[in-house]
Amino acid sequence: SFSTDEVIRKRLLIDGDGAGDDRRINLLVKSFIKWCNSGSQEEGYSQYQRMLSTLSQCEFSMGKTLLVYDMNLREMENYEKIYKDIENSIAAAHEKISECKKQILQAKRIRKNRQEYDALAKVIQHHPDRHETLKQLEALGKELQNLSHIKENVEDKLELRRKQFHVLLSTIHELQQTLENDEKLSEAEESQETQMEAETKQ
Repeated sequence: SFSTDEVIRKRLLIDGDGAGDDRRINLLVKSFIKWCNSGSQEEGYSQYQRMLSTLSQCEFSMGKTLLVYDMNLREMENYEKIYKDIENSIAAAHEKISECKKQILQAKRIRKNRQEYDALAKVIQHHPDRHETLKQLEALGKELQNLSHIKENVEDKLELRRKQFHVLLSTIHELQQTLENDEKLSEAEESQETQMEAETKQ
């Protein structure tokens, strides 16, 4: 209910990270007052031991908090590194896309040249000098064959780049999904630890 959530929220605000520090401090103050007002040596020694125990618990809680803080700092550095790697991968992908576009333009120019050579071959066929025409046709045929090989190589390279880019995008998507799952799991674990600590205090 709303009232229960409000009580838990105020409790956490007072209690720091929910480890019972406020209770320990109150207990330490009470033990100190009892120690000051102790009548016998045995009672004073008992209160002294309680204060030492409470101080040890506070030191342990503080050490735990510092460890969690350091761990969070390392996680933040790790996430920043991952984000930089993703940005670098995206930049590399853009460069590959730009290169693929250039190769596509080159393939189009090759195709246009081939069409022009075809047209030229038709004109040469009507040339009066048959022997010279055959020589020219033979030369054009070799050049067309070479261009055809070049076009095939460019198309194969474009297909390879297309597949590599698809794999890259899939890897980026999986990495982003993994980061989101890690964040959700971390939030769930923190929520479970807070609930368990609250139940322990009750």
